[in-house]
Amino acid sequence: MATLDDDMWVGVVRLHARVEHELASALQRHGLGLSEYRALCHLSTAAGGELRMQELADLLGLNQSSVTRLVGRLEASGLTRRDLCANDRRGVYTVITEAGRERKSGASATYEDTLTAALDRAAAEGLGSTVEGLRAAFVG
Repeated sequence: MATLDDDMWVGVVRLHARVEHELASALQRHGLGLSEYRALCHLSTAAGGELRMQELADLLGLNQSSVTRLVGRLEASGLTRRDLCANDRRGVYTVITEAGRERKSGASATYEDTLTAALDRAAAEGLGSTVEGLRAAFVG
């Protein structure tokens, strides 16, 4: 027998999977994966446009090897570059480039529009209480 918490959690997981899939598909038009777009978002708002690799990994919920591969893809595309920490030569920063800022900016409207549409569709297709509960939690 499912509990209220179990029903709620299943709704959150279903909603997350649906929305993530739609966002990933939409961002392909901009030559970005979802993690790449989110990395550019974090970098674009970070002081100096840079974050230590471990900070970026934590923000994205990735392990060290996954964020290294992600940053490698961004760097190969010219969207970021790596820099060594001046105080600690073992520390590596990822720095967003102007091309990275432009790509992120160009993809932002697609991301926002797709997110809203995906949430609205999910709400209309059986996940209404989950969507409305989450939206209500952030209105303040």
